[in-house]
Amino acid sequence: MGSSSLRQVGLLGAAAGLAGGLAYAAWTYFSARRHEQAQAGAGLGAAHRPQDKPPSRQILVLGLDGAGKTSVLHSLATNHVKHSAAPTEGFNAVCINTEETQLYFLEIGGSESLRSYWKMYLPKVLGLIYVVDSADHTRLPLAKHLLHQLVQHDSTLPVVVLANKQDIEGAYCITDIHDALALSDIGDERKMFLIGTHVAQDGSEISSSMKDAKELIAQLVLETA
Repeated sequence: MGSSSLRQVGLLGAAAGLAGGLAYAAWTYFSARRHEQAQAGAGLGAAHRPQDKPPSRQILVLGLDGAGKTSVLHSLATNHVKHSAAPTEGFNAVCINTEETQLYFLEIGGSESLRSYWKMYLPKVLGLIYVVDSADHTRLPLAKHLLHQLVQHDSTLPVVVLANKQDIEGAYCITDIHDALALSDIGDERKMFLIGTHVAQDGSEISSSMKDAKELIAQLVLETA
């Protein structure tokens, strides 16, 4: 399954507006990818050495202050929940190991004083994770404006939008977030995904949606590199 198929999976999930539908589509894709990788691995024979280090991948994590970027990253890295007490004032780097690669995430704070740094790092990364607070209705127009501004000069940059805080009362559903951010206007050439996420109680295991997001990001980066 090539990049066009991967794009179709993401767009179908976003258009349907259902987290469950996206998860099903993603897992269908993952199963097919694992089968392909197993067949490819069988043909490598002695050429494949277990000690070979997986390639590193860099991903940029952006979003308004208070969207939950740091909490999401910690949850993805440790598979357990830990809420961040305060918005990131500067930069936050996190390395996440998967079976196939190492993912290096660079988070830049979302306060107004730090947003000027966002576009400086885009040319250096393989993809963008954009986190929005689904319950912060008043700032969704600003989140939309900043996202469109970021990607307007790169029509192929892969984008994963995490509609975070889905567990909060009054949070917009996936369909509403898709419309509020006008994701259909970003362009058909890029690989784009919209996933509903939430960070539960501290110390608990991450939700199934967070697990889906983690594996989806890893597969997306492998396809892009």
